[in-house]
Order: sequence, then structure tokens, then C-alpha cells
Amino acid sequence: MSRPPLNSPFLLGFDEIERALDRVARTASDGYPPYNIERLPRCDDAPERLRITLAVAGFTRDQLDVSLEESQLVIRGRQTEERERHFLHRGIAARQFQRAFLLAEGMQVLGADLVNGLLSIDLARPEPERVIKKIDIAARD
Repeated sequence: MSRPPLNSPFLLGFDEIERALDRVARTASDGYPPYNIERLPRCDDAPERLRITLAVAGFTRDQLDVSLEESQLVIRGRQTEERERHFLHRGIAARQFQRAFLLAEGMQVLGADLVNGLLSIDLARPEPERVIKKIDIAARD
């Protein structure tokens, strides 16, 4: 899927967004591990919250790493092969993965939790402040 470049004369300073879209397009094709993203209901005056849930069955807490690298949430899983085991059928492979999510400015990672093979990461999206700034027009005579 190709997308048009952001080279409109009305889109100034969006180079970083174009690079981010290219980066996301390259990583979107890998389907492992499967994941959900859900919007959690608002409570009181708390900001909007999102939850990313990844199916990481077979991984322990020590084999998973969740980090924030600049504006990317990066989840890595590393399993090691156990050489002494002899399988008659091998349908569950020890597999490494890396899944990255590009976060908008202001997004906050609230925490991560591993329960029953599901890794859940909660995020908060604070309400953006509406900024209006008056620009004075200089008079030149």
C-alpha cells in the first residue's frame, strides 16, 4: 500500500511525521505476536486511557522487555531453546519478537501487567491544551 508524500505547500514541518509513517508501514506486516488495542472508559476527570494487549503465551516476565525509546513503545520477547528436550511434535516454537508502537506527543505509559499469557500496557492520552496566540503585525513605513 503506497501513500502520497506529505509535500503539500500547506503542510509545513511534517517531515518527522512522514518518516514515522514510513517506519510504521515497514513494521506493520509482521503479525506476531497478535495484539489488541482498546479504549478504556473514562472515569471521573482522568484523561482518556488506551490498553495494548499482546498474546505472549509461553513467555515469562523475565523474557519480556517493555521500553519507551524516544516516541516509540517497544516490546521485545526473547525465549531460549532448551537443547535437552526431545519433541515428537514441535508446534510451539521458541521465538523472539519485537513489536513497536509509535506514540503521539504527550502520551504516557502508565504501566504493564502480565496475566495468563497476556501482556497489557496501559497508556494515557492527556487532553491537549488549546493554544491561541495573537501575532502582532509590525507596521513598516
